[in-house]
Amino acid sequence: MVLIALFAFQPQGTARIGHTFGPIIALWFVTLAVLGLWGLVQRPSVLLAIDPRYGIVYLCSGGAAGFLVLGGVFLCVTGAEALYADMGHFGARPIRLAWSAIVFPSLLLSYAGQSALLLSGEASADNVFYRLCPSVLLVPLVLLATVATIVASQSIITGAFSMTRQAIRLGWLPPLRILQTSAEGYGQIYVGTVNWLLMLATLGLTIGFGKSDKLASAYGIAVSATMLLTSALLFIAMREIWGWSVLLAGAVAGAFVVVDTSFFAANLTKVAEGGYVPLALAALVYGAMYIWHLGAAAVLVRLQEQTVPVDLFMARIAEGRIARVPGTAVFLTRTQRDAPPVMVWHLKHNRTLHERLFVLTIITESMPWVRSRERLTVQELAPNFWRAAAHFGFMERPDIPAVLQQAQQRGCTIDLSDVTYFVGHETVTARDDANALPRWVEALFAFMQRNATHLKDYFRLPPDQVVEIGRQVAI
Repeated sequence: MVLIALFAFQPQGTARIGHTFGPIIALWFVTLAVLGLWGLVQRPSVLLAIDPRYGIVYLCSGGAAGFLVLGGVFLCVTGAEALYADMGHFGARPIRLAWSAIVFPSLLLSYAGQSALLLSGEASADNVFYRLCPSVLLVPLVLLATVATIVASQSIITGAFSMTRQAIRLGWLPPLRILQTSAEGYGQIYVGTVNWLLMLATLGLTIGFGKSDKLASAYGIAVSATMLLTSALLFIAMREIWGWSVLLAGAVAGAFVVVDTSFFAANLTKVAEGGYVPLALAALVYGAMYIWHLGAAAVLVRLQEQTVPVDLFMARIAEGRIARVPGTAVFLTRTQRDAPPVMVWHLKHNRTLHERLFVLTIITESMPWVRSRERLTVQELAPNFWRAAAHFGFMERPDIPAVLQQAQQRGCTIDLSDVTYFVGHETVTARDDANALPRWVEALFAFMQRNATHLKDYFRLPPDQVVEIGRQVAI
């Protein structure tokens, strides 16, 4: 019931959740620090563990047991991966401040205090952490730990929302309904589909594993693999973004890779004990992302094949004596050349066109933000016929009315007071030739597309100004 209540509370938004549970987490870390400091005062010699030689000697002389213990030691740093997930949700500065000023010092003191108790001869059969607490305060500490554990899962949930939106922007997931829960920050969002899928997965794992101890194997593999991939991505970032040489980037990233690979290898011994769960879930998520990417690319290729050169399109208008009505028609399309299929189909079925035609393609760049001056490129292909490309970062919210205002400032004589948006809605069918996608890929992509949010909802266009044109696309 507690887990169900946690996920049911998510639509209230991150801001409200933070105001409610933030003080609880702050109290939890202060408690960790105080208890750890108490244990440290009793046995200050534990500070000698800062010397890395003790750990190196143990690993070198411990044989296989010394290597396998890395899998247990690694659990001390799990949770740090949530910082990167939430960086896109809250921003880098709050994460740095919270980690440096509160979380990291509290964890160091807590682990030092527990180690001090073990050096004093305390039994290690049960939970050493609770031995730091006076017996009279044990029950309140257990309650606080329970609540803090529940609240800590909030970071994973909000991180999942943020990463889902970024994947959608980059074209690796179908458009989903994203609810902005606060005007204070762009990162404060709610994605209902992700929330309820996470709830089902969490309940399934909780019931399936039964005890939290059995989740340690699954959690260790998941986090160690995440950190190993992060080190690989660090190398790419140093080369492509920071412009470092191969030698320097390889040396820095290689140091992290050696450490991360050691932890990952130690945790691989626990695959049969539950470590297969995150591997299976990762394969499932990646499969869904890859199928969507393949299908979307195939649809785009088919749409590009159906474009019509602008001069030929305008000649057809003149030959057919097509009626021109007042106002501006904005055609949203993924194609980046010629007259888009949605415009051709509109002309074919309605046999009219607006006086001013504005074809707009939204392009998501592989960067979080795009500078305002680099946002828009506009080209007039024919009198009162413009083609534009609006560039947004994967952390930005596309604002189409703002794009139209920027285009008007650049000389496009569009009528912003009389705009009609035309968007296409594709129905995917199977293609019967050698270029067709495998039937099972097409079927899964079609299923995801049927359940995806339409472009008019995804871009939050005014409902009374949108005309949606259905069409079939064979892939």
